[in-house]
Amino acid sequence: MNLEKVIFGFFIIFALTLNFGFVVGEMGNPLHHNVYELLGVIIVNFIATGLKLGDRSQIGAILLATSLVADLQLIAAATYWTVAVHIAETGLTSDVMVSIVSLAAGALLANVISVVILVTETLMSRL
Repeated sequence: MNLEKVIFGFFIIFALTLNFGFVVGEMGNPLHHNVYELLGVIIVNFIATGLKLGDRSQIGAILLATSLVADLQLIAAATYWTVAVHIAETGLTSDVMVSIVSLAAGALLANVISVVILVTETLMSRL
């Protein structure tokens, strides 16, 4: 067993599961989505992106692209949350929360693609 591959897989799957945990719940209900959970998702996604930087293969490039998409979506969600609560002072209305969760759901889709690619590559290397 290769510890480097275990850590790599761990962070990719952890990013997916944390992102899923944030998205699950009633979209417009701010009580179902925690700001610290979003922060955790962003941090773990950044770590996963950093781990993908060293791979120079075509699969590695696609994995990095999916990770960058997820990062961009999550940064947009956090920025929107910050602007709505602290700058525009509109608060976490259901409309604002739906937009934040929608952006995080886009990141979730990118993370699902990343995990599917990782699992497919792992299975193909075994054949």
